[in-house]
Amino acid sequence: MSLKVALQMDFVETLNIDADSTFVIGLEAQARGYELFYYHPDQLMMEDGRVMARAQRLNLRRELGNHYTLGQAELTDLSTLDVVWLRQDPPFDMAYLTTTYLLERLQPKTLVVNNPMEVRGNPEKLYIAQFPDLIPPTLISRDTAAIRAFREKHGDIIVKPLYGNGGWGVFHIAPGDENLNTLLEMHMAASREPLVVQAYIPAVRQGDKRIILIDGEPKGAINRVPPEGEARSNMHAGGTPQPCTLNKRDLEICAAIGPDLRQRGLLFAGIDVIGGYLTEINVTSPTGLQEIRRFDGVALEQDIWNAIEARLKA
Repeated sequence: MSLKVALQMDFVETLNIDADSTFVIGLEAQARGYELFYYHPDQLMMEDGRVMARAQRLNLRRELGNHYTLGQAELTDLSTLDVVWLRQDPPFDMAYLTTTYLLERLQPKTLVVNNPMEVRGNPEKLYIAQFPDLIPPTLISRDTAAIRAFREKHGDIIVKPLYGNGGWGVFHIAPGDENLNTLLEMHMAASREPLVVQAYIPAVRQGDKRIILIDGEPKGAINRVPPEGEARSNMHAGGTPQPCTLNKRDLEICAAIGPDLRQRGLLFAGIDVIGGYLTEINVTSPTGLQEIRRFDGVALEQDIWNAIEARLKA
């Protein structure tokens, strides 16, 4: 197919060409002969009902320190493109939400990946609540009495911001830890948002499995092992990626959530599984494609574009 594709993402100059999934998604688009464009979320706008961006033609290459070339910025009506990727990283704040409101107006003429309405409606730490049989004991609240009662019931807990990412702001409050009240005071003073409180899963020491689903189908996985003395396994927090395979429980989880992802147009998702529990469903800007390719030799970005082409044909 001959497609015009735009990547809405953070600054292209900051891409880590050895780890970033957006980079290989763009490379695969080029390999297929698509016209590739780039713009930063700050360059997205709507005027007289038209959703536009100050977009630049983009050429990517796997050359460290010389990985991109940009053309001149031109005000572009995004409805003239075939595909727009929503790929900027959280925080999932009002600026992020506003981009989903604008991009939603492009559909169905232009395919937005992932579906911006469903990205907005299904933040990863809330989306899992639709599958209560798959998740660990979980409380979402800013009621300090409820949080203390949850801690009393479960003893060993994880506390994290509802809209955080990359392991930022995640605390392990072990039995006997006296810092919970201070943590709650600091959060309540700085934010109006609830916290996510989950029962601690000791199996995290063996790793947090990131499973990539494409159009609802599991296609690959890596295991992220936290460093010594750290409860967070996110690679942003120092987690080490390792090869892994999907076990029976992993496949059960994927079979349970896959049809819902597909129906919502959440074409590219990354779920987190710890000790047989679903802990997050990442639909904002999932990562892991390059790590899976290094371990398993598969280019999942090809599967992603195949799925997109199938959607466009349909």
